[in-house]
Amino acid sequence: MQITIDLPDSLQFTEADLRTELAIALFQQDRVTLGSASKIAAMHVMDFQKLISDRGICIHYDVEEFQQDVQHLQERGWL
Repeated sequence: MQITIDLPDSLQFTEADLRTELAIALFQQDRVTLGSASKIAAMHVMDFQKLISDRGICIHYDVEEFQQDVQHLQERGWL
């Protein structure tokens, strides 16, 4: 999906800034997973985790996400 938003130049937001803020907001609202949020922000998941941790945002990590992580690691031959 592509969305175009016209913002005043005075806001001085980059596309990366907006993607990051959107990802954080959606993650905080439990609308996306940590992995999805990091993709929206175009960041490695560990970098995104550090960013939200630095902002004092709780990383809600449930059993389902853990199982997905284990599956991804197994698919890559890391487990």
